[in-house]
Amino acid sequence: MHRIVIVGGSLAGLRAAEALRRLGFDGVLTVIGREAHMPYDRPPLSKGILTGAVEPSEIALRQQGDLRVEWLLGMTVTDLDPAARVVRLAGGRAVPYDGLIAATGAVPRRLPGPDVPASMTGVHGLRTLEDALLLRDALAGRPRVAIVGGGFIGMEVASQCRGLGLSVTVVTPDPVLGRALGALSWSAEQRARDYGVDVRAGRGVRSLLGQGHVEEIVLDDGERVAADVVIVAIGAVPATGWLSGLGLDLNAGILCGPSLAVVGLDDVVAAGDVVRWPHPARGGSAVRLEHWSSAGEQAVAAAERLLNGPDVAPHAPVPSFWSDQFGVRLQGVGHPDLADAVDVVEGDPASDRFVAEYRRSGRLVAALVAGAPRALLPYRRELAAPTTEVERQEVDSAASRPVAPRTAG
Repeated sequence: MHRIVIVGGSLAGLRAAEALRRLGFDGVLTVIGREAHMPYDRPPLSKGILTGAVEPSEIALRQQGDLRVEWLLGMTVTDLDPAARVVRLAGGRAVPYDGLIAATGAVPRRLPGPDVPASMTGVHGLRTLEDALLLRDALAGRPRVAIVGGGFIGMEVASQCRGLGLSVTVVTPDPVLGRALGALSWSAEQRARDYGVDVRAGRGVRSLLGQGHVEEIVLDDGERVAADVVIVAIGAVPATGWLSGLGLDLNAGILCGPSLAVVGLDDVVAAGDVVRWPHPARGGSAVRLEHWSSAGEQAVAAAERLLNGPDVAPHAPVPSFWSDQFGVRLQGVGHPDLADAVDVVEGDPASDRFVAEYRRSGRLVAALVAGAPRALLPYRRELAAPTTEVERQEVDSAASRPVAPRTAG
């Protein structure tokens, strides 16, 4: 290959460029990014950036080595022509490639429904640096804040807003951090309540009211909640529009093979939030991981697949995640959504320190800790160990059917 193009200028794109050079690629390397910024770290957007404790200049990602990259930033990719092997940009420019890495990430979900005006001001998403700075300016006016969504982003923002002394309501149809904590989600909700957050779990949003600027949100049961700022944190949608019309499986991400080669395209791989691929720990069921660590790991794996071909090993990382909120750092490894039992083996989930094991039919599938980072190490090693054929079949079965996690004991 003489020319490789990376579509996506965030963490996955940068780490892929570094991996290509480290693996010996000496040709022309181009990175195309939607944002005008050089790659930066996104986790601080829902944390220190909002309060002013961290400035934009502090979140730039360091480049490892002399990458010799042609950066095309502030550019929108409109489509891919695999026959001509070119990526087309808005404005008509065509960028040729021999190999391509798709790392376009995801875009925030919008509030659904006809009663949510797109033109109403005071409604914020949080995905980019610009989003965070706009929200920081809005919070400086000491507004009443309503957050729609009880996942990591929503609860981290709620924590920062309470740290600023703001009134905060969280509206979530699902349990708080339910996807990550499973049966222990009650502890995250209680912690938020203890810090003064008004949590409306099991509720949705019917509409937004206001004369041009949001003033209230109307819940699905008709209740009205006053809000000067509404933050929508209901997840993200993979940015795959530039690949539409090619006959690819783009349902919930770009479908890739075990080593991250895009199914249906030659010499194209993918990395980051846009990827859906069969994870061995889930019996081969396709999964999309949106964790910060996953983006970097996938970038390296995708670069190896592009340069070394189909004989590389399947990409099988142990997922890991963390979240700082309400004075506690939650850290986890594995696949907690597969668990049918949760054992708290140390501490109390209602406190600032605990260790919990997530198991499926007695086998460890995940672990979660608060205030005990070293306790994760043996769990990570155990989850990284090869499984037997019987265990693989059990996980395959678990991944294909819903479970109702319980707290053991």
